[in-house]
Amino acid sequence: MAAPGTPDRLLDQAREGDLDALVELLETVGAEVRGIMEPKIGRKHRSMLSADDVMQVTYMEALARFSTFSGGGAKGFQAWLTRIAENNLIDAVRGLEAAKRPNPSKRVGNRSADESMIAMVEAVGVTVSTPSLAAHKHDIVSFIHDAVSKLPPDYARVITMYDLQGRSIEEVAEELGRSKGAVYMLRARAHEHLRDVLGSESRFFTRVG
Repeated sequence: MAAPGTPDRLLDQAREGDLDALVELLETVGAEVRGIMEPKIGRKHRSMLSADDVMQVTYMEALARFSTFSGGGAKGFQAWLTRIAENNLIDAVRGLEAAKRPNPSKRVGNRSADESMIAMVEAVGVTVSTPSLAAHKHDIVSFIHDAVSKLPPDYARVITMYDLQGRSIEEVAEELGRSKGAVYMLRARAHEHLRDVLGSESRFFTRVG
């Protein structure tokens, strides 16, 4: 058995359902991961994104997906957390760069609520079959509403404001008290969670790719 208070022991406790141990493990291991991420943020993005932004979203995702961690002890956990952080940074930079060349077709605003829901699903990477939409539109929209409501609160708020209401990234960032880079990270993770949930409902949806 690992010594009390060590990362390996905290990991064992977290696997037994001890949330406090998981939080302490994230704080312990996260300091090293933050040090890895800091120099990876390019100078041109530092006014819109910080290592703290990356780690805040990384911690949220680690808490939400801890059950998917497959093993390898504390070192394996650090590698897993680093991959999450690196993916978050990639998504943040991708969002910031894409904002310089906005594509109106990617936005969902100026449509009815139901149309916005369907368009958001397609932005997530899931398609709705035409026969299903024609016959089961109410059920499909209700299913999407339910899926969004089950997301972590900040994930749900980001896609509601940005994807469904068509609000600007600046407005969403101000509303959430986060940087623009953090909002893009949250949106990417929210889309990932929705894609998993909606893609499993094969009556209505088909995952793309």
